[in-house]
Amino acid sequence: MGRRDRLKRKLNQPIVVEAPKTLDYSGFKFEITFRDTKSRARLGRLTTPHGTIETPNYIFCGTKASIKNLSPQHMRDAKTDIILANTYHLMIQPGPEVIERAGGLHKFMQWHGPMMTDSGGFQIFAMGHGGVADEIKGRNRNTNTRSLMGITEEGAKFKSYWNGDTLKLTPEASIDIQRRMGADIIYQFDECTPYHVERDYTATAMERSHRWGDRSLVEFEKGHNGRQALYGIVSGGIYDDLRTISCDWTKDRPFFGTAIGDCLGGSTEEFYEIVGKCMPQIHPDRPVHLLGIGAIRDVFSCVRMGIDTFDCVSPTRIARHGWALTRGGEGRINIRNAPFRDDQEPLDPSLDISASRDFSRSYIHHLFKAGELLGTQLVAQHNVAMINRLLREVRAAVKNGTLDALEKEWLGG
Repeated sequence: MGRRDRLKRKLNQPIVVEAPKTLDYSGFKFEITFRDTKSRARLGRLTTPHGTIETPNYIFCGTKASIKNLSPQHMRDAKTDIILANTYHLMIQPGPEVIERAGGLHKFMQWHGPMMTDSGGFQIFAMGHGGVADEIKGRNRNTNTRSLMGITEEGAKFKSYWNGDTLKLTPEASIDIQRRMGADIIYQFDECTPYHVERDYTATAMERSHRWGDRSLVEFEKGHNGRQALYGIVSGGIYDDLRTISCDWTKDRPFFGTAIGDCLGGSTEEFYEIVGKCMPQIHPDRPVHLLGIGAIRDVFSCVRMGIDTFDCVSPTRIARHGWALTRGGEGRINIRNAPFRDDQEPLDPSLDISASRDFSRSYIHHLFKAGELLGTQLVAQHNVAMINRLLREVRAAVKNGTLDALEKEWLGG
């Protein structure tokens, strides 16, 4: 066996560490304040060093320390409670050392409420495998490798899209970067598997992610000062037995919260089945986050399963294409379409923000046709306000036992 083969074998030997048995999350609290008797839906209060939010709630994606087209004040005006930023993109530009010198993400981007960062794992595998971001949600089968250079027991090696540098992200590095950036809620490092892979690969990736999770916990404990809380991630792809193993693994570790991630199936039905089977098996008293999912229909279905928080880029992403969220009907309109050229009605006068109340659909239609950025800003803030109102109404409906009726109001049927 040559030196290269010996080195390769060494790199893929399991790295096993003993995770801490307990962790003191003294700066955090999750209280379940109400449980629905007809479903797993529940209400809660999630307390962080930067404030308390009511759950269920929606976490908006400020991927590169910026919500697309919106300032932190825009987000506050739209009654946003919590946002997230992305470890992968921020480690590439501007780098965690810049953010740390600025006083952390809260000061860097002037957001003073609760904040979350992901581990960076999803983006490595999503961007590294071309279509894998879609595959994780079951949308296609594109497997052309792009920037991912390799996965070993140590971590993942990839090529920076910024300058072509070769970079490596390990569990220890992910936790260190997230610590330096200073978000309230952070995540273990994991591998997201696409839909097309075989069960054996999914099992191997899950087991490696569990070892990475133990290493994340060890690294987290070293610098733990009560200012951050760590979530573990349930993986296992579309396989029930693997999901059960992963649910048990997260339950047995001293994570503050649980996230459901990895491949969530090839259809909406399969996605709901996976989440539904996970929920009774995870730790019952910890906050539960659903990674990367946030369509209105999914919010209603997954709240009934017990999900506490959601995150998704959709509200601001669709705004850039002219889609404005609505209550009832098809759930959204495309403001670029011809019928809105002379429509003098606002997007939704019942929302207490200028973007939804003061500007006519005709004017916003004109802004999109003229290529004016104000159009995307107005629709983006409107969409954020709509989602925030949705979650406020969902919380009220869970308590009042009227969630089915509220769903009909929003989605029809």
